[in-house]
Amino acid sequence: MSLREFTANEYADARSWPFQEAQNLIKRLEKAEKDGPVVFQTGYGPSGLPHIGTFGEVARTTMVRRAFEALTGRETRLICFSDDMDGMRKVPPTVPNPDQLEPHLQKPLSRVPDPFGTHESFAAHNNARLQAFLDHFGFDYEFQSATAAYEAGMFDTTLTRVLEVYEDIMDIILPTLGEERRATYSPILPISPKSGRVLYVPLLERDAASGMVVYEDEDGSRVESSVTGGAVKLQWKADWAGRWYALGVDYEMSGEDLTESVRLSNRIVAALGGTPPAGFNYQLFLDEHGQKISKTKGNGLTIDEWLRYAAPESLALYNFINPKKAKKLYFDIIPKTVDEYWTHVTKYPEQEGAKAIDNPAWHVHGGDVPDVTPPVPFGLLLTLVDASGTSDPDVLRGFIRKYRPQASDAEMAAVEPLFAYAINYFEDFVKPKKNYRQPTDQERGALEDLAGRLDVLVPGEEEDVYQTAVFDAGKAAEYENIRQWFVGLYEVVFGQSEGPRMGAFTKVMGPDKVAALIREALAR
Repeated sequence: MSLREFTANEYADARSWPFQEAQNLIKRLEKAEKDGPVVFQTGYGPSGLPHIGTFGEVARTTMVRRAFEALTGRETRLICFSDDMDGMRKVPPTVPNPDQLEPHLQKPLSRVPDPFGTHESFAAHNNARLQAFLDHFGFDYEFQSATAAYEAGMFDTTLTRVLEVYEDIMDIILPTLGEERRATYSPILPISPKSGRVLYVPLLERDAASGMVVYEDEDGSRVESSVTGGAVKLQWKADWAGRWYALGVDYEMSGEDLTESVRLSNRIVAALGGTPPAGFNYQLFLDEHGQKISKTKGNGLTIDEWLRYAAPESLALYNFINPKKAKKLYFDIIPKTVDEYWTHVTKYPEQEGAKAIDNPAWHVHGGDVPDVTPPVPFGLLLTLVDASGTSDPDVLRGFIRKYRPQASDAEMAAVEPLFAYAINYFEDFVKPKKNYRQPTDQERGALEDLAGRLDVLVPGEEEDVYQTAVFDAGKAAEYENIRQWFVGLYEVVFGQSEGPRMGAFTKVMGPDKVAALIREALAR
């Protein structure tokens, strides 16, 4: 790994989006005149397992945090906050023994039994999975549970303050609600001392001085309760603002679907007397059909699927690139993203100052960028698995050694993890979609010509020699658009519309083997 030193001016000249976000945060802190650690936060709903969006939000927030630390040298904290005091609105369809959870609907998730039987509650189970998930990727964070925070009194001052400015908060929220919901809405939700459920009921009486409220329980009885110590919680729309206020959050980003909620929460935290955090709304991922990815629908990629085919660094890169642009998240983008990641790593040592800092590899690795890269790109490795018909890493190593005889032991070690990824991707995704077709007369003639040209070439030539032979065969066949020649070559020989750079592929495989591959396709 390569951890380089940069000057304050070089950091200040960086223009990548995490540094722009960090500059916005600096301006916000100058107005707030805040001392002490700067607080970054991400939120998590423990009604389900952590997913690819969870990774993205923590990874992107971490990138901004690192940029801020580089610019200021200030101490920071990253809080990963679990909303485990929310009531369970429905039984998740994927849990075992779902009928056992039905009696616990609307109870805080931290008081719902664990259907997996491993923890004291459903929330505790999912919180443990979240922490294991974040630890697996090496994130630096502090975990906080809403239940523990409310019960420990961390929200007591905030809840009392909500009572003091209750009407101001209601004036902000009520115009956003329908007529029926306005009649029962309260920013403070009591938790029934009898049923244990979160109650969506209006407050009949409230006293900011004593911190007491009166409400009607499910059985019709009037209950007088303090708002402190975990007896109540803040409702969505007020909850986000209350958390910012209570924890002194300085930065939090969120999905574009929450844009209006952010604006509303900003107004509420200002009504409480706090300063809204800096942050931005990122665009959501789309599936291959351009539809928003939904946990309920199960469309798009899961984090486990991505990690079956590529390392987490490539996923971090995909989250880094254009966060304010909606992007498709499906299998086809993985090989391209892996190779883009290694391209950025390769360029990093040659770049200076702000240009190096703006390199995505700096952000993916927090400045500690690998100084060794694999000797072949992932896309070429995939094609080797395809063309050689082998999943034996020893055979693949042999091809690579022939292609890059000067590759160091460190470079060969860097390619080792890619073998399993390439084999998995080929077996699961490429092989089932193979669609070989018969060549046209023009394609057959060009392919026979190419095989003949390769017959007279010897192994070990430069890539350009083999690449020129491919181009010359296409030109000789009088293709008006040379791209049509390559598409035909790939579809006839490889069974797919895209393929490797033929010069590099021929050098790895050997011209004799590529010629045999072409003739085998023509005879198929």
